[in-house]
Amino acid sequence: MKVEFVLGGLNCAHCAGIIEEKVKKMEGVDSASLNFVNKKLIANIKENENVTEQIGYIRNIIDTTEPGLKIEVLGQGIENNSDRESKSESCSCSSSCSSCSTEADKSNSSIFRVENEEKLKIISIAVAIILSLSAYVFKSVLENEIVANALFVVAYLVAGYEVLGDAIRNIFKGKLMDENFLMSVATIGALIIGEYPEAVGVMVFYSIGELLESQAVSKSRKDIESLMNIKPDVANLLVDGEIVQVSPESVNIGDIIVVRVGEKVPLDGKVIKGNSMFDTSAITGESVLKSIKKGERVLSGVINKKSVVTVEVEKLMKDSTVSRILDMVENATSKKSKTENFISVFAKYYTPIVVSLALLLAIAPTLILGEPFSKWAYRGLVFLVVSCPCALVLSIPLTYFSGIGISSKNGILVKGSNYLEALRKVNTVVLDKTGTITKGTFEVSNVVLSDGVTEREIFEYAGIAESRSTHPIAISIVKYASGILEIDEIVDEKNMTEYEEISSHGVKMVYEGKEILAGNYRLMQKFGISYSESENSSTKVHVAVDGLYLGRIEISDEIKAGIAETIDKLKNIGIERVVMLTGDTGLVAKEVSDIAGLDEYHANLLPVDKVNLLEQIIESNGGKGNVAFIGDGINDAPVIARSDVGISMGGMGSDAAIEASDVVFMTDEISKMPIAIRIAKFTSKISWQNIFLAMGIKIIVLFLSVFGLANMWLAIFADVGVAVLAVLNSLRVLNEDYR
Repeated sequence: MKVEFVLGGLNCAHCAGIIEEKVKKMEGVDSASLNFVNKKLIANIKENENVTEQIGYIRNIIDTTEPGLKIEVLGQGIENNSDRESKSESCSCSSSCSSCSTEADKSNSSIFRVENEEKLKIISIAVAIILSLSAYVFKSVLENEIVANALFVVAYLVAGYEVLGDAIRNIFKGKLMDENFLMSVATIGALIIGEYPEAVGVMVFYSIGELLESQAVSKSRKDIESLMNIKPDVANLLVDGEIVQVSPESVNIGDIIVVRVGEKVPLDGKVIKGNSMFDTSAITGESVLKSIKKGERVLSGVINKKSVVTVEVEKLMKDSTVSRILDMVENATSKKSKTENFISVFAKYYTPIVVSLALLLAIAPTLILGEPFSKWAYRGLVFLVVSCPCALVLSIPLTYFSGIGISSKNGILVKGSNYLEALRKVNTVVLDKTGTITKGTFEVSNVVLSDGVTEREIFEYAGIAESRSTHPIAISIVKYASGILEIDEIVDEKNMTEYEEISSHGVKMVYEGKEILAGNYRLMQKFGISYSESENSSTKVHVAVDGLYLGRIEISDEIKAGIAETIDKLKNIGIERVVMLTGDTGLVAKEVSDIAGLDEYHANLLPVDKVNLLEQIIESNGGKGNVAFIGDGINDAPVIARSDVGISMGGMGSDAAIEASDVVFMTDEISKMPIAIRIAKFTSKISWQNIFLAMGIKIIVLFLSVFGLANMWLAIFADVGVAVLAVLNSLRVLNEDYR
């Protein structure tokens, strides 16, 4: 069972990682993930476990790891996340740092308190600077060392009261790897060895860095949350002719809702009155308005732009498109990239190792070589300041979540950071034909009849046979047959005694005692029926009744606009090979391949053949890159699941294909593929920039401090300064143009 917790006041990325690891290790939990951006912990509790008991254990882990958080369990009468009050708590986890601390949620109930806290911090920094300048005057101009040192101490206390207070509390909790404690030790050590100006300066600049980092993380949170702001707040429910505004969660299937101009459609449904134009950009990433008429389906999250429409609800809120999108994006954090996993492991060992080296550096030269203690103690204190991995722990997950968020804004749902990373490595793209390269909207283009058979007769039997199938070709035949026969219902279910849908062949039905076959050439061969064929690129549906061949219906499908341009774009960003797999004939496949500009195609394939061919393509790739498969139909689900990166077309894709896929395109356009790869590559680029930036500067400062070439000012920059730069760099993922 999945249980979701919202941790109000969680303002430390490293603390979040520790909570996640502890919950993961619980015997009663299958898996867990904590999203620092939206402060949501998702735990999957094992089936046979007592859920209430496990929730209690998880609460205890959160309380002991990061006391003071406001813990709320979703689904148990808890208000919406956006309305929650959260508290601004400083970091107190055992191997974390308060530079991970970020601005608390600015909900209506806490905005003034948060602003006051920030103002108080700014005032304290300003006072500390004024006192420090006064101390310099007394020291350098008035030559009064005692007053100068006293002013430095007061300035130190004013600037660092919050850090010192947290450090004292953490001592009693036994948390000696907390940066509040380490920063206090470093600066008090500086005071002890007489480095008053540096002790004050380090504390002042540390506080300034914290403030800047808080603002940077707050901005990134707001930017990502704005991308996810697609969920409608209210639904206009029609009750006895009156409109009542209700929560979308309270609306049931079959209820009637009214959507006014400028409003978001709250739930998936069918338009039963009115026609309008809808802005679908929040769902598809496309800014072009879409016309939806009476009788057509409309998705939740799109905005009505022209006229009032009445909609019959077809899905509950939890099953509607907007909820599925948000659920996919939020759950994406549970599937971490290799880079994120590396940083999580690295952070566990980095701080203890650096602290140990700092102690060794401070003590060993004095004990072994007889060097002055104050000289090496100072160098050890510089080590302590650089001992927190905040820049990495904060910026790397933020970078990947930004990548997932901007993908969603572009109509691309990536189900995990690991799939975003896998997309970056794609060098081969394999495509299904129908619904992927072609529109999948079939129309009858020609009929070839056997002698003595009329068009009405062949469509009567074809319509009967295809009436229960949901395949697009079957739907087009039934629609055409209904027009010829001038009736709405072709089949009387009472007269049907047998029905079988044969995968990749067609259908077999016994109706009014007659055996009807409708399908491709394989179906005719399977039942030993002679059939006629023609040399053109249309899809053929052969029809036979009681072993007598009636003729064939030729179906045309149109290639999507811009396919060749998309293939060119894929080539330009490093895709080496584009392959098409289809169950259609070689003639059809060749024509489509030539128009699209594909490297190769494989035709006349059964679903199992597609899987086997994909495995051959993966094997021939030789580990040089990943193979992505893009498809939309239920028959594509096995191939999607087998590929390195499985991609389904969300607009018209089957639920099975979407479920099996790693990435979902919300439109039926493969033009999303170049965008997805660009986002993946840029996200990876930014994450590695942050790794090299943070580690490079920290290693340089650590190395310089050994030789006495680095002071605490430089160490502070290597800590909070680099963290601010890394977070700001992560925001570039949200602002890049990927088209």
